[in-house]
Amino acid sequence: MRKDYKLEKRKYVVGGFIAVVAIIYTLRLFTLQIQDEKYKDYADNNAFLRKTVYPSRGLIYDRNDSLVVYNQPAYDVMMIPRDVHDFDTLDFCRTLAITPEEFHARIKAMKESRNYSSYTPQVLITHLSAKDYGKLQEKLYRYPGFFIQKRILREYAYEAAGNVLGNIREVSEQDIEKDSYYQPGDYCGDLGIEKSYDKYLRGIKGKEILIRDARGRIRGRFENGARDIAPISGKDLKLSLDIKLQEYAESLMVNKIGAVVAIEPSTGEILALVSSPTYSPRSLVGRERGKHYRELVNDKYKPLFDRALMGAYPPGSTFKPSQGLIFLQENIVTLQTPYPCYGGYINGGLRVGCHAHGSPIQLKPALQTSCNAYFCWGFKAMIDKRSKYGSSDKAFEVWKNHLVSLGYGYKLGVDLPSEGRGFIPNAKFYNKWYGEGRWSANTIISVSIGQGEILATPLQIANLCTTIANRGWFITPHVVKEIKDTIIDEQYRTRRYPTIDQHHFDDIAEGMRMAVTGGTCRLANLPDIEVCGKTGTAQNPHGKDHSAFIGFAPYHDPKIAVCVYVENAGFGATFGVPIGSLVIEKYLTGQISPARKYLEDRMLNSNTIIYSGVKKH
Repeated sequence: MRKDYKLEKRKYVVGGFIAVVAIIYTLRLFTLQIQDEKYKDYADNNAFLRKTVYPSRGLIYDRNDSLVVYNQPAYDVMMIPRDVHDFDTLDFCRTLAITPEEFHARIKAMKESRNYSSYTPQVLITHLSAKDYGKLQEKLYRYPGFFIQKRILREYAYEAAGNVLGNIREVSEQDIEKDSYYQPGDYCGDLGIEKSYDKYLRGIKGKEILIRDARGRIRGRFENGARDIAPISGKDLKLSLDIKLQEYAESLMVNKIGAVVAIEPSTGEILALVSSPTYSPRSLVGRERGKHYRELVNDKYKPLFDRALMGAYPPGSTFKPSQGLIFLQENIVTLQTPYPCYGGYINGGLRVGCHAHGSPIQLKPALQTSCNAYFCWGFKAMIDKRSKYGSSDKAFEVWKNHLVSLGYGYKLGVDLPSEGRGFIPNAKFYNKWYGEGRWSANTIISVSIGQGEILATPLQIANLCTTIANRGWFITPHVVKEIKDTIIDEQYRTRRYPTIDQHHFDDIAEGMRMAVTGGTCRLANLPDIEVCGKTGTAQNPHGKDHSAFIGFAPYHDPKIAVCVYVENAGFGATFGVPIGSLVIEKYLTGQISPARKYLEDRMLNSNTIIYSGVKKH
């Protein structure tokens, strides 16, 4: 009988097909049972409930060990959707004081989240009050699939320093993608210290494994807690802030727009960092956080905008000490070099006004009287000195680089988020604007007195004052003095030296001392404390001029350097000097002398916000 080769081939085809199917099933079973943890997790979820145990967030103290930020317990209602069975929704809503519509809206939002899973705990309601927590705890057995997660809320001992402290908020999907530490429903730092030091403050989460019975009810800890992991608390922070000084400076800035920055020169530690108008840190805690945050965002005065770090202002005459330093360093002037002032700088049809004082005038008296003409002539002598620099743009680059070394034009590196950089133009900026070789000192003369294109943050202006107080060096300003069991970053312990020889700073400091004893800063003259200062009146094309002041004290052993900037407040001597001198006196003596109480009352009760041109409603 002849062999049927077609049947023979078909046999192999069918056999091969069966083998392939068997291999596919085998691989699939291997994947499901060995590699894929999903079904194991499903089974485990039936038997166990893994609860995250959140650590205590690190406490925050001020420089004098006053507790500023601490913790209080909070409770979130969690649910594992697949474990939820029929329950009395209306009773559940009444217990938690929410409407059924709100309940269903929360369920819908939860399911629309990118991180939603019916097998993992999901946040339903945050920040239960202790009263609501107690009511729900009694009835929790009625609501299968629901449990309560204990968390931490921040509490504030003072109403001050909201812009420095920041707050905490629930993490977003972007936060979870950026940092594997976070899971849906976690909290992270938002703004201020809470954000920039979040990794130190948040601690390490723990874990608790509970056993379920066949009906999903909790029957105790797995292996008596042997597999549980205890949380590790976050690290405590000690701020450089003096919270009492911060409170006082904030009170002086009520009904004003602007900033106050106070720094300890020898360490770079920020003693006070005020942005006004400000807000209470307590307003961004609890279930009303979202509502209050929206109110702050929509406030016309922008209290969330940290003017001390982000405000870009023309520094005005507070810029003149930096000009004196550059002119001395570049041998453009000596202490005896005189320049004329006939009511201002007059050259080639150009006039920059100035107030009445003696003429001609030298550097120290020019600082004392805040002479515009002197610094205009010095700037012209430098920028137009082609015999030394070759061209105006090359001279300007030398000038600009000195300013950068003094802390202008770039972020200083403070340990807070959202620091601004201000603006110091370079030669390319003017070449593009006017054309290469088609501009000179007179074209941009206003920058010599801190106007024109020059912009600086109050922090940068305060840092210049710190550098002069130290006679030629500064440490990057920072608000955290100590981290528990951790050394702070090296940049907050290292001196930075500008490109100006140190001996020139003595002369500038003497000129600033003269401004207090017999010049534009007389209101800063304290009987027992040698104060050095410089006023600034910054022109404002949109309304009243801005009032500014820098000062430090004591003259020979500086403990504090201050910058005050008040928008739309007029002359520097009107608001900048009084507020700055009161902050200095309060810090150094702990009180305001009876003879200066009138000045304190005037600052506490004055209102310059009405000149801002901003209508709140």
